[in-house]
Amino acid sequence: MRLSRDEFQGLFDEDWTTAWRWECQGTYREPKEQSPARRFLAGDRDLTWFRPWQNRVRAWRREGRRMARVRMLTDPLTDYLRYQLFLTAAAIEAGEEILFIDESHAVTLGAPKEDYWLFDDSKVAVLAFGEAGVKGATLITDSGEIRPYLDWRATVTPVAFPHTNVEQ
Repeated sequence: MRLSRDEFQGLFDEDWTTAWRWECQGTYREPKEQSPARRFLAGDRDLTWFRPWQNRVRAWRREGRRMARVRMLTDPLTDYLRYQLFLTAAAIEAGEEILFIDESHAVTLGAPKEDYWLFDDSKVAVLAFGEAGVKGATLITDSGEIRPYLDWRATVTPVAFPHTNVEQ
């Protein structure tokens, strides 16, 4: 089932216990991140704009929800990934679990080429991107079709590493 951007974002408002993301793009073009990313690259380290996300993650954690992700890192790092690494400590402090894997290692393991969110091991949203970031997703709920996404999580999570081990 195809979801619009708004329908995809609505998945986070539903009742879920675990949300896990595979992130494999070197650059994302989310409109709300464009200005903060430019400021970061110019030396500004203000995270005021990021607080709503931190607050949302904290609220989910208080409800007993778990949010985790593994992010693939290009070599060399893109400016966007350098910016994401800057945000990582604040996201972890809010309650996200974030690990990383080098692109070459991920490719060797057979990494998917598409980003996705996995909710409660029963729903996958494979993201579609455009010039203005996420434009929507394909929602998968068939257990047989979900299996490869579960398998990838089981493969990559044990070999991924924390941000404290990332060379910038």
